[in-house]
Amino acid sequence: MSTFSVLAAKEGHEIFRTWRIWVLPGIVMFFAVVGPPLAKITPELLGSLTASAPGTLALPDATFTDAYGQWIKNLSQIVLFTIIIMYGGVVSSEIREGTAAFVLTKPVSRATFIAAKASMHAMFITVVFALGTLTTWFVTLLTFGTAPSGQLWGAAFLLLIYGLLALSYTTLFSVLIPAAAGAAGTGLGIYALLAVGAAWDPLATFGPAGVPGIAAAIAAGQEHASPAWPAVTSLVAAAAALGVASLIFNRKEL
Repeated sequence: MSTFSVLAAKEGHEIFRTWRIWVLPGIVMFFAVVGPPLAKITPELLGSLTASAPGTLALPDATFTDAYGQWIKNLSQIVLFTIIIMYGGVVSSEIREGTAAFVLTKPVSRATFIAAKASMHAMFITVVFALGTLTTWFVTLLTFGTAPSGQLWGAAFLLLIYGLLALSYTTLFSVLIPAAAGAAGTGLGIYALLAVGAAWDPLATFGPAGVPGIAAAIAAGQEHASPAWPAVTSLVAAAAALGVASLIFNRKEL
C-alpha cells in the first residue's frame, strides 16, 4: 500500500472511533427528517397564533420549496458551524497528543499527512451531505406529494463545496493555532466575514461569499447569478488553504 493509502485508512478508522461519526450525521439527519414536516405546519401554526389579531393576513400554504429552503438554511448555518467546530483540532490535537510526531518518524511526508487527513474528512462530509439531502428529498416527497430533485441537489452540491472550503481553512487554522477552540473561533470569524462580504456584489458574484445566496435561490426555483464562479473560487481557495497548511506544517516543530 502507498503511504497516502495507509494514512487515509488511519483517518478513516479514527472517524469511526471518535465522536465525529455521531455528531455531524446526527445533526444532519435530524434536520433532514424534521425539516419538511415542520415547513408544512409552520403556516398553520402562525395562522392559529395570529387568528384573533385584527387585520391578520392569510398565509399561503407551504410547498416543497419551503422544505428545500429550510434544508439549505440549515446546511449553510448550523451544519457549517458544526463542521468548523468539529475540525478546529483536526491537526493540533494530533500534535498535542504526540500522534503526529509518531507517524512522521516513518518515511511519511508532512504534505501527505495533511492531504490524507483532508481527503478522508472531505469524503466523510460528502457522504453525510448526500445522505441528508436524499433523506430530505424523500421526506419532502412524502410530506408534499411532489419533490423535484434538480433544485435540491443543485443547491446542496454548492453548499457541499462551501463545506469543503470550511474544512480546508479550519485545517489551516488547526496547523497555525495550538488550541482547538482558537482554530474553531478563527474559522467562525472567517465564516462571518464571508457572510458580510456577500453584501458586496463583486464578492457575491465571483467569490465564495455568494455560494449560500445562490444555493438558496436554486432551492427556491428563483432567478440567480451563475454558480460557476463562486464554485470555482471556493475550490481554488480550499486548495490554497490546504497548500499553505502543508507548507506551514512542514516547518512546524512537533
